[in-house]
Amino acid sequence: MKFYMPTRVFDEKDCVKKHAADLSSCGTKALIVTGRHSAEKCGALADVTQVLEDNGTAWCHFAEIEENPSVETVVKGAIYGKEQAADFVIGIGGGSAMDAAKAIAFLMYRPEILAEDLYNGELPTRSLDVVAVPTTCGTGSEVTGVSVLTRHEKKTKASIPHRIFPKLALVDGKYLANAPQSIITNTAVDALAHMIESYESKAADDYSKAAALAGLRIWSSCKDLLLPGGCSALRAGCSEAEGAAVAASETAASAENTAAAGEETAARLMRASTFAGIAIAQTGTSIPHALSYTVTYDLHMPHGMACGYFLTGFLKEMPEEDRSAVLEAAGFTDVNDFCGFMEKAFPGISVPEEVLRRAYDTVSANPVRMSSCRFYCDAEVLARITGSAQA
Repeated sequence: MKFYMPTRVFDEKDCVKKHAADLSSCGTKALIVTGRHSAEKCGALADVTQVLEDNGTAWCHFAEIEENPSVETVVKGAIYGKEQAADFVIGIGGGSAMDAAKAIAFLMYRPEILAEDLYNGELPTRSLDVVAVPTTCGTGSEVTGVSVLTRHEKKTKASIPHRIFPKLALVDGKYLANAPQSIITNTAVDALAHMIESYESKAADDYSKAAALAGLRIWSSCKDLLLPGGCSALRAGCSEAEGAAVAASETAASAENTAAAGEETAARLMRASTFAGIAIAQTGTSIPHALSYTVTYDLHMPHGMACGYFLTGFLKEMPEEDRSAVLEAAGFTDVNDFCGFMEKAFPGISVPEEVLRRAYDTVSANPVRMSSCRFYCDAEVLARITGSAQA
């Protein structure tokens, strides 16, 4: 039995403002790492910068993180951060921004910024302090040491070998309120994959399985939001126009209750994702994630969708006891029920046979990945999970 997660987590409404002292105490100048627009649209960027300014902490902003961030972008961000003399890093966004923030903090700590250092496992793992503010409900990167980057020279995604845990995670469901349906669905399925894969990991123990099951039970109470149109439950009370529409059709008390229910649902989605992150921080991920990287790179398919594509096959290979445990916790009666749900969440998706073969070839050549789950996975089992004709 083992458990290691050195991140201090606050999970509550308005937690950025409530824990302003914790955030500002991380250094004298923050490098804020985000995507181009989402951190601003959801209000998280404004909350963070206001807190920093109110507490006399300087900041600069690198807003160039793309989906599935590349090594090249991370290097660019680190150079900018050093030029600005930042001494800690704040990642605001989904997994892309938070993963990039960790890698940037690692490079900024070193005397020279060299891209090859990111994947040099012989170097000491030291970095500037990182603060994570998640705005999606998928990666759990706010509580893991993982940083997954796109490596164009290898045409895939790969985690750097350095485990860089955020010093502080500020988790607030309100940042999900106006997220597009596609973002909610894709990121929540990523969290689902984390919990299922962690539970079935060879490294799993009672600590990690408890986190996975707790997250799955919370996730199950929100899972209908992943279906087309399901996110309307989060919208009530998010803007004056929406509030007026609700008030026109309901009593004021009912409208207030609807808004509160939406906030609570968003908080639960975020909480499930954080539990999923706690679980994989102990075990890592497994076959579905390994297969997904090729699909994401080749087809630009969203990461959560790519992971979800392989989950049904993975569940079918799991021992009955394990499969029943995770399906029950997630609110499904059996694999067919799960499969039907995924088909509704991602209608009509398909992966060309040549991409499936490349994913199969990549994972089958990796003995660490092949032995990552508790059930025996050989070439035939992997082919069934992949759905490829390759054997």
